[in-house]
Amino acid sequence: MSSLNEFLLCPFCGGKTRTQYNADTVLKAFPLYCPKCRSECEIEFEKGRITRINKVPDAKTQCKAK
Repeated sequence: MSSLNEFLLCPFCGGKTRTQYNADTVLKAFPLYCPKCRSECEIEFEKGRITRINKVPDAKTQCKAK
C-alpha cells in the first residue's frame, strides 16, 4: 500500500467506490456507497483494511392510507 490516495473497494462486488483514503486514514461507522452494485453499508476502516461491515437495510417505501 502506498502513501498516496487510493480508492476504497466495495466489500460486496469489489468495485471502486468514490471514497479515497490515505495510509493513516481511520473510519468509524462510515456509510460507504458503491455506485456499481448500488449497495450501502456501514464500515470501520483502519490500517488499510475494512475491519467491520454492517449492512444498511434498504429504505421502505411509504404509502398513504386512504
